[in-house]
Amino acid sequence: MMDSDEDQTRVEGRVKWFDPSKGFGFIVSDAGGPDILLHANVLRNFGQSSVADGARITVLMQMTQRGAQAVEVVEIVPPVHEAGTPLEDLVDGDMAELATLPMLPARVKWFDKAKGFGFANVFGKPEDVFIHVEVLRRSGFADLAPGEAVCLRVVDGKRGRMAAQVLSWESAMRAQAEGTRLQ
Repeated sequence: MMDSDEDQTRVEGRVKWFDPSKGFGFIVSDAGGPDILLHANVLRNFGQSSVADGARITVLMQMTQRGAQAVEVVEIVPPVHEAGTPLEDLVDGDMAELATLPMLPARVKWFDKAKGFGFANVFGKPEDVFIHVEVLRRSGFADLAPGEAVCLRVVDGKRGRMAAQVLSWESAMRAQAEGTRLQ
């Protein structure tokens, strides 16, 4: 049961943690106050099944009898990654250069967070695309579910095609509407 829109407040903050297997996590508001519950269904309505810890997030929040709860995700910005060892086949960093790559519609074949990688199938292409957990995290995700629809920016690595960026299907569609290339 939802209260009226007047009871909703726009809140900016960061993801404290999110556990897809539990189906929820918490947001810490930039303005302070209690942690804000982020339920998996609210995140799914935005088009993602998970979100990376530390990601910047803007939500509409509502106070309920159980406390502060996100009722709608407005925006997610992936966490700023620390300087570290870049992936062997992936140039670390230049987001402007990365944004010039086409977004390819794909479906997750499988992803194992414990192993740190998985694969997706790009529509109309026979070869799998490798997805590394670090690329996933830098893209703002914590995990991927089999069958999940995503868009990938893909590069050719020494051992085959690999994702350089993962976008939720809905985010990619919004980007396309704003004029970013989708192939």
